[in-house]
Amino acid sequence: MHLLDAIRDAFALLLSGNAELWQVIWVSLKTTVLALLLATPASVIFGYLIAARTFAGRRVAIWLVQTSLSLPTVLIGLLLYLMLSRQGPLGDFRWLFSQSGIIAGQMLIALPVMTAFTLAAVQAADNRLAETAVTLGASPWRVMRTVLYEVRFGVMAAIISGFGRVISEVGCAIMVGGNIEGDTRTITTAIALQTSKGEFAQGIALGMVLVAIALLINAALVLLQGDAHAARGAT
Repeated sequence: MHLLDAIRDAFALLLSGNAELWQVIWVSLKTTVLALLLATPASVIFGYLIAARTFAGRRVAIWLVQTSLSLPTVLIGLLLYLMLSRQGPLGDFRWLFSQSGIIAGQMLIALPVMTAFTLAAVQAADNRLAETAVTLGASPWRVMRTVLYEVRFGVMAAIISGFGRVISEVGCAIMVGGNIEGDTRTITTAIALQTSKGEFAQGIALGMVLVAIALLINAALVLLQGDAHAARGAT
C-alpha cells in the first residue's frame, strides 16, 4: 500500500466512526485519565516534599526519582506482570490482562515523571515565598498550597508530561494488558498489532489521534500560560 493511499484510508476510518477504532481510543483515554487522577496527588506531594524539606537521604531520593525516569516501560511491565501473576503477591487482585492492571502500570510510569517535574518546579520557586508564608504564621499545609499555586504551570507541565509518557507507551500495556480486543487494546498496542499485520491505515489513523491529543493538551497549557502573563502585565 502506498503512503498516500494509507493516509487517505486512515482519514476515511476516522470519519466513518469505525466502532473498533473508537473503542481503542476510548480505552486509551479512560485508562490514562484514571491513572493520572490516581497518581497526580501523590506525585505532586512527593515532588514538593523532596524539594522543600531537608532530611537524611534527600540526595538519594532525588537520585532515585531522576534514575526512575530512565527505566524502560517494558521493565516496569515485566515487574508488574510478576507481581500480578497467579503466583505473585498481588495475584488475588486478578488485575493481569485487565484495564485495572493497565492503570496500575500507567501509575507506576507516570509517578516518577510527575514527581521529577514537580520537584524541579518547586526548586525553581523563590525561597522567600515559603519563608514569608511561615513568618505570617501559615501552617505547613498552607505553605505547600501557596508554593504549589505559585508554580502551578510547572505542575501542569508535569501532569501533561506524565500524560504524554503514559498514553504513548506500549511495553507495559502489552505485558500487563495483553492487547485484548475491546477490553485492553490501547492506541499504541493497536498500532503495533496493525502494523505487524500490514494494515497501515488503522495504525496511521490512531497515530493521528495521538498527535491531535498532544497538540490539544499542549495548546491548552500555552493558552493558560499566556493568560497568566497577560494578567501580570496588566497589573
